[in-house]
Amino acid sequence: MAHFAKLNTSNKVLAVHVVNNDVATDEAAGVAFLEELYGQENGITWKQTSYNTYGNQHHDGGTPFRKNYANVGGFYDPDADAFRQNQPFASWTLNTETYLWQAPVAHPGDGNYKWNEQTQSWDSVEVE
Repeated sequence: MAHFAKLNTSNKVLAVHVVNNDVATDEAAGVAFLEELYGQENGITWKQTSYNTYGNQHHDGGTPFRKNYANVGGFYDPDADAFRQNQPFASWTLNTETYLWQAPVAHPGDGNYKWNEQTQSWDSVEVE
């Protein structure tokens, strides 16, 4: 199955639709199908996205496509031809290789933590 992100004029992802591979033989065919199905809405564009791509890695070992799978509320960057999520905190920066947001301090890696924007650190969280 092929997945397509519906984008507004600000390149915000409004929805992700699934199209059968027999119909979406390539991106142009998938877009044409969706435009025929839903009509050509003013300001709406469609971009194919890969369910198997995250952090510019394809989880089945294939070729990564557009850095990340599109998520509703996220954005498409046409200059980088990449999908990204919203910035979770003001202090986090976008890694332009993975198109994932990174905290200014590395995650401790063990245990459960949440980011504390005020102290710019990871706080340990107890799990019940």
